[in-house]
Amino acid sequence: MIRLTAPDDTNALLALAEATGLFESNQIEELAQMLNQHFDDKTDNQGVWFTDYDNEPVGVAYAAPERMTEGTWNLYLIAIHPVRQRQGRGAFLLHHVEQMLANKGERMLLVETSGLKDFEYVRAFYRKSGYEEEARIREFYKLGDDKVIFRKALVSTAS
Repeated sequence: MIRLTAPDDTNALLALAEATGLFESNQIEELAQMLNQHFDDKTDNQGVWFTDYDNEPVGVAYAAPERMTEGTWNLYLIAIHPVRQRQGRGAFLLHHVEQMLANKGERMLLVETSGLKDFEYVRAFYRKSGYEEEARIREFYKLGDDKVIFRKALVSTAS
C-alpha cells in the first residue's frame, strides 16, 4: 500500500535508506533533516513524501517542484529496502508519484543519478520506466562521477 509518509515512519525510512548502501552517512543525516523539516509546521514545503507500507515501511519516494518553473518536478529520492527489491515495488512507487503529479496537471518529472558503473542498474530502471537521458554533467559529484539527468513527460489518466 502506498500512502503519504507519516512522522512515525521517519526512523524506519532512514534505516531503509541506509540499508540500500546508496547513501553516505552525511546523506542519511541530510535525509533526516529533510523529513524533520517536512513535518515541521513552520516550513512552507510543497514536496510530497510517499511510503510503500507492507506491515512496515519498505519503500520511500520524495518529489518536489522545481523552483521558478511551471509544472516541472524533481524526484529527489526513491528507495526500496534491499530485501523487497526486484518485486516491482520501485516501479509501482514511481508510477504512483508520476500519476499523482500528472493528475494535478504537472508536466514533467526529472531524476538525477550518478554516472558511476555501480549505478547502471539505477539508470536502467529509469530507462525501463520510460525516462530518457536528458543531460550529463561530467565530473559533477566528484572526479570521475558524472551527474546523469533523466526526464519524463507526465500524462494524466484522470477523466
